[in-house]
Amino acid sequence: MSTVIEQPVEARLVAAAPRMPSIPATLHYDRSDPFAVRMTFPAPATLEGVEVCWTFARELLVTGMDEAVGHGDVRVRPYGYERLVMEFHAPEGTAVVHVLAGEVRRFLDRTTELVPLGLEHHQVDLDRDLAELMRDAC
Repeated sequence: MSTVIEQPVEARLVAAAPRMPSIPATLHYDRSDPFAVRMTFPAPATLEGVEVCWTFARELLVTGMDEAVGHGDVRVRPYGYERLVMEFHAPEGTAVVHVLAGEVRRFLDRTTELVPLGLEHHQVDLDRDLAELMRDAC
């Protein structure tokens, strides 16, 4: 079984214009970093013209499927049953995108098959991580 899950999702940028353009994005989960999810936006979809990757807690995405959550750079909330609103806050501004809840639900189901919720700590080798930190400090 693979230790990495990647799933393309269609995000719609919420802008002042009535039309919301589609942005291809990718959700990424790696068993070696079991608490985190990454969402990557390709270079053409960003203001800087470079790929942008946001990393946030998988739990934030899970909770955001049912209720508004997040007080920092990434915030998630349901928008009806079919959509999810994701806000990405940076010094340059805020990007608000809608994603299909079904796509996110499928992604989360796949991550849960790989690492069940609440059992993420079994994937972390604290002794190895501490040894790496100590080695880097010397």
